[in-house]
Amino acid sequence: MRIAFAAAVAVAMLSTPSFAAPCRDHGKFVKCPPKAAAKAVRCKDAKGRFAKCGTAGAKAI
Repeated sequence: MRIAFAAAVAVAMLSTPSFAAPCRDHGKFVKCPPKAAAKAVRCKDAKGRFAKCGTAGAKAI
C-alpha cells in the first residue's frame, strides 16, 4: 500500500509541471509571450487608393 501511494505521489509530482505553463525555453518553463493582435483590415477604392472600409466601392485587401 505504501509503495502504491509513493508511486502515485511521484507520478503526480512529475506530471504537474507539464500543465503549469505550455511555454518552454531550453527545457525551462517561462512566461508565454502575448498573442499577436489581429491585423487591421485595410480597404482600397476602385482607383487603388486606401479608403475607409464601409465607403461606397471600397473593398478589403
